[in-house]
Amino acid sequence: MKEDKQNKPKPEKKLIGRRELVSFPQLDIEEIEAKVDTGAYTSAIHCSDIHEEVRPDGTKVICLDLLDPSHPQYNHKKLEFTEYALREIKSSIGEKQERFVIRTKIKLFEEEIEAEFSLSDRSDMKYPVLIGRKLLKGRFIVDVARKNLAHKYKIKHKQI
Repeated sequence: MKEDKQNKPKPEKKLIGRRELVSFPQLDIEEIEAKVDTGAYTSAIHCSDIHEEVRPDGTKVICLDLLDPSHPQYNHKKLEFTEYALREIKSSIGEKQERFVIRTKIKLFEEEIEAEFSLSDRSDMKYPVLIGRKLLKGRFIVDVARKNLAHKYKIKHKQI
């Protein structure tokens, strides 16, 4: 471990590739392919049928399908979140869009990290999950020549 100016140990940054298999324990999704994108600030996850509802007691919730029926890991579960935000996010083509943002845990290298994910229809994208700079900062170094380093680490350490 390295030490900073106040002599507090800094955790070593892990090396990840341009693509990684990640899990979302709270969303019941295991080993889904994610694109690591240092050009994106916020991480994103593919959802369909995203809409906000107001319950009879006045509670606001967002309802959604994680992924969509065409995705092999689609689990037909309708998810609801009472804790969320509506933020302006810049899309991959530079347009500002209002998107719902949730906090959930993502699992990489057997470590669970709570992070923010914008909810968007990524059906026209190759990867259903995007990992942005906010999640990467201080934790990971990206080697664009490699992929699935977290998955390879998991396999290697399960055999021991």
